[in-house]
Amino acid sequence: MDLRLGPGAPWSLGASFDGRGVNFALFSANATRVELCLFDEAHGRETMRLTLPEYTNEVWHGYVSGLEPGQLYGYRVHGPYDPRAGHRFNPHKLLLDPYARLHKGQLRWDDALFGYQIGSKRAADLAVDERDSAPYMPKCVVVGESAGLKRARPNVPWHRTVIYEAHVKGLTALHPEVPEPLRGTFGGIGNPAMIEHLVKLGVTAIELLPVHAFIDDRHLVEQGLSNYWGYNSVGFFAAAQRYLSQGSGVEEFKEMVDALHNAGIEVLLDVVYNHTAEGNELGPTLSFRGIDNASYYKLDEDPRRYYDATGCGNTLNIGHPRVLQLVMDSLRYWVEACGVDGFRFDLATTLARDTTAFDPSSSFLDAIGQDPVLSKIKLIAEPWDLGEDGYQVGGFPPGWAEWNDRFRDDLRSYWKVDMGMLPALGRRVSGSADIYDNRGRRPWTSINFIAAHDGFTLRDLVSYNDKHNEANKEDNQDGHDDNRSWNCGVEGPTDDPAVLDLRDRLGRAFVASLLFSQGTPMLQMGDELGRTQGGNNNAFCQDNEISWMRWTDLGDRDAAFLEFVRGVTKLRAELPLLRCSRFLHGEPIAPRLKNVAWFKPDGEEKRAEHWEDPVAKCVGLSLAGDRKILLLLFNSDAEPIEFIFPFFGRRHLRWRLLCDSANGLVRPEAPIAIGKATIPGRGLLLLERTD
Repeated sequence: MDLRLGPGAPWSLGASFDGRGVNFALFSANATRVELCLFDEAHGRETMRLTLPEYTNEVWHGYVSGLEPGQLYGYRVHGPYDPRAGHRFNPHKLLLDPYARLHKGQLRWDDALFGYQIGSKRAADLAVDERDSAPYMPKCVVVGESAGLKRARPNVPWHRTVIYEAHVKGLTALHPEVPEPLRGTFGGIGNPAMIEHLVKLGVTAIELLPVHAFIDDRHLVEQGLSNYWGYNSVGFFAAAQRYLSQGSGVEEFKEMVDALHNAGIEVLLDVVYNHTAEGNELGPTLSFRGIDNASYYKLDEDPRRYYDATGCGNTLNIGHPRVLQLVMDSLRYWVEACGVDGFRFDLATTLARDTTAFDPSSSFLDAIGQDPVLSKIKLIAEPWDLGEDGYQVGGFPPGWAEWNDRFRDDLRSYWKVDMGMLPALGRRVSGSADIYDNRGRRPWTSINFIAAHDGFTLRDLVSYNDKHNEANKEDNQDGHDDNRSWNCGVEGPTDDPAVLDLRDRLGRAFVASLLFSQGTPMLQMGDELGRTQGGNNNAFCQDNEISWMRWTDLGDRDAAFLEFVRGVTKLRAELPLLRCSRFLHGEPIAPRLKNVAWFKPDGEEKRAEHWEDPVAKCVGLSLAGDRKILLLLFNSDAEPIEFIFPFFGRRHLRWRLLCDSANGLVRPEAPIAIGKATIPGRGLLLLERTD
């Protein structure tokens, strides 16, 4: 191979092919020398080392003429190994390019991956390990220009959005209509059978758990487990190889996006920029730590250790301009080159810590807000982390939606019949204005959910009182203890039809409450088909049938539940009053008619003192506008309750039943109701005025 090395340019960062060669550029403020290592594609052997000849604006760079796409590479970075000063350079360790678009090969755990001598008494200090880590490392791949996207973006307005949270592998691993080579891949999600399911379900966006390159933690591998969820990123531009069909690259991801866009479904990515897979000071040296530890990570007062607001051992230093640039470049890449429509930011509070305090005007949030590309897409914060003042629900700036765990907890408590939950129910169902109605924010800011990947599935929520995480091999000590669940009388599986009926009834009440509330609803993968994890509420390490979605051997109950979910998503799409674009505060729209009002079972409008009744379990909500009135009637009590319809200026309004969650009915052939209705126990009714 006839290669010539020239100075190249300090931009763009990463490996850039121009048709004649490749420019390599790597940021490191504290390195003394950077070596580019080239590897043989067939055998993965290191064939050449080239010292990058130039250093400009803290970027090491060089241009290699004659190099082509497909070339495997990595870096060795020289500098001081001085943990007391925050430096952990070790040229014996092969490092992944933070800007690499593709990785090849899997990481194989070995002590050589660590920059220090494991087992030495000074492991975090000065005992340097001189073994070569290259044989155990994945390699970066030079990629060329790829085809653009074929379809226009759906651009679904926020107030029409219904999100479906899913795992790339878990969604299709067992789908019989997806070709076997595509199961568990991006191609599997883009398969017509999978898209047909999403379209019929009525969702408008699929939110994928992390797809960035990630690794399986050593302690999990040694126990025969894996990091199934993927919150262990090691590359922010490269798609995880495990989700790519054999021999494919990012094109497969783009084809999936095109197929979903063609069906009117947006693609959201769950992204992890708060920490990396390198862990704490005793973790491996894979990329950032060896490139420039003091720049990429927030260090503790003792620079040998890391400031950790994530619980994962380290915190990415997004307050540093070059690290912020890395994150922004990554986000724009997935939007502009790959067609992504938005992001859900894991532990987003961490991203807004320029120092150690949360700041709603942090560098990251300000950069996003003014960016001409990123400010226009869907941005969702998981508004908490483990740092000081880490719980920031309602604390993010305008333009951001937020996961609202208050909705999850309050709705669970209401249907579990905890005492005094009506005030909380009222706030959550009406869009959580108490949290979000400020600075021009809208109801869609609240991402409402009952179940998500982290916790019980919907089926397990009504089947287990306690978590059952024994398969995680942590003595059932991991996972949440505050699940606000109820097993309906039997812990786990049962053949008792009465218990199964009750579980179905509660499940439908949860789904109807979610879809009929103001805000943005999010369904979890498989909840529409009764997916269970056997009571495991922390299945992050279960890459098996505990977590995978079951598509076959479904019973009549599962089929009926699926049809109910499809029905309520369709009702939400058809009825604008269920998805208002502005907060409602009881403003009058006609004589004796407000845009929103709450009622007692006797038909009297609730006053402030009525909300203080700790034993009340039934409430009615009216929504009015566009010459329509809807009634939502909630009853968490086990017994049916008679509800007298409110008087809206005409005593005998006629009402059509649109949904009866207790009996699983959507748009039933039911007689027109006048005067009153009976709300079944543990049920929700939706009615529409007919005159």
